[in-house]
Amino acid sequence: MGLDVYKLIGVTFGNTVSRAFLKGLLRRCKQGNYTMLEHALAIFAGAEKPRSLNCYLNYLFLSLLINSVAGVIRADVREFKEYAYDPAVRRGLVSILRGIIKYGITRPQKLDAPFLIVWNFTNMCNLKCKHCYQRADKPLSNELTLKEKLKVVRQLDEAGVAALAFSGGEPLIHPHFLRVAEEASKRNMYVAVATNGTLITEDFAKEMKKAGVRYVEISLDSADPKKHDGFRGVSGTWKRAVEGVRNSVKMGFTTAIAITLTRLNIGEIRDVIELAERLGVDRVIFFNFIPVGRGEEIVHLDLSPEEREEALRLLYDLVKETGLQIVSTAPQYARVTLTASRGREISPTHFYVGGESGLSYLADFIGGCGAGRIYAAIQPNGDVTPCVFMPQLVVGNVREKPFDEIWHTSEVFAALRDRELLKGHCSRCPFKYICGGCRARALAYLGDVLAPDPGCIYNKGTYIKVLEALEVKEGLEALSERV
Repeated sequence: MGLDVYKLIGVTFGNTVSRAFLKGLLRRCKQGNYTMLEHALAIFAGAEKPRSLNCYLNYLFLSLLINSVAGVIRADVREFKEYAYDPAVRRGLVSILRGIIKYGITRPQKLDAPFLIVWNFTNMCNLKCKHCYQRADKPLSNELTLKEKLKVVRQLDEAGVAALAFSGGEPLIHPHFLRVAEEASKRNMYVAVATNGTLITEDFAKEMKKAGVRYVEISLDSADPKKHDGFRGVSGTWKRAVEGVRNSVKMGFTTAIAITLTRLNIGEIRDVIELAERLGVDRVIFFNFIPVGRGEEIVHLDLSPEEREEALRLLYDLVKETGLQIVSTAPQYARVTLTASRGREISPTHFYVGGESGLSYLADFIGGCGAGRIYAAIQPNGDVTPCVFMPQLVVGNVREKPFDEIWHTSEVFAALRDRELLKGHCSRCPFKYICGGCRARALAYLGDVLAPDPGCIYNKGTYIKVLEALEVKEGLEALSERV
């Protein structure tokens, strides 16, 4: 997806006339549970046929608008059509368009609904991972009932959420998982699951496929079985996780390996990538370690800004070497890829790295830390937080308020959407629109979601003060060896 698609979105729908026209298409269709705009986009993409004369007229006006602007800016309309063919993608497009209609073009773009919700489906887990942000073990006494979970899916659908990722604890262990995943899929949401992989037998992979799951992300924190099992707290975990990866690949899911980078495994980046290639996965995601939950007890294993910088540069190099999708949840990855490629490539989000000409446009549009902007999290009891790594920052509960109301009224969310409110170097950094720093890290270390990210190379002074305050000797010693 290059400049054609994203420039086309901005130019076509960012002007006053088109915004007024589109506003009228945000009403729900009488024939189905979707907006007239979604239906018009589906007709334009060739995915659906008009359901009425009014639908056909809406399509004609939308088609005229898109093709007219495409001719002026020489955009590839075929690429846009291919992009919009997937119903989950159309939901994401509508979210962007609703944001443009409501707020105009903003930098970064404010959305009327998040692209993605990560749902910590249960606190139950069959492992005891050292870094678990949930301290997952047994189910909470007040977890949502099946009826309440199905209501949450309906709320997310009505809000316009494009993708729903189930996490935990371990989501696959819960008897409600397949039923709720199926409900989300029926509502045209892109359904993903983040799991430790130990429960994905061939039969269960088939059940997930039947329920509409499309993406499977399996945690694998080392290429060494003993190191992985030690980190995950249960012997035999590595073998079962790898088998889960194989079964997911075999079943045709888009499959990813997820690794949380710490000082325990930073030297294994190449080994993990080689393992991923052998297993045939589509992508490898390197997660920022955030010291929350049980992670508070291993804060000394966090990377220094220099170590993180070197790791991110290595990831970029490996993208060139392997052809794999290699991404990181560290928002600094956007800056690293942009500078390392001398402006030719960028990672606008942790979903993609590439050299297409429009990615810098996209990076300004939706780039950097997405907490409270393009995604949010739901806890097992219905609490809503900006990010799974911010379990301490509850902004509402879906038992008490509809998700859409929480999304639009939370003062915390509003602050996270305004990069002008950032503090320290993050406030004046030339990369703040494509990066913005990890807000979860700022909160975990400094108690302020808008504080400078101490994990960034440009915030070394903040990092040193944090280590001194926490009396983390290992980090100070590693830093002193470098200066």
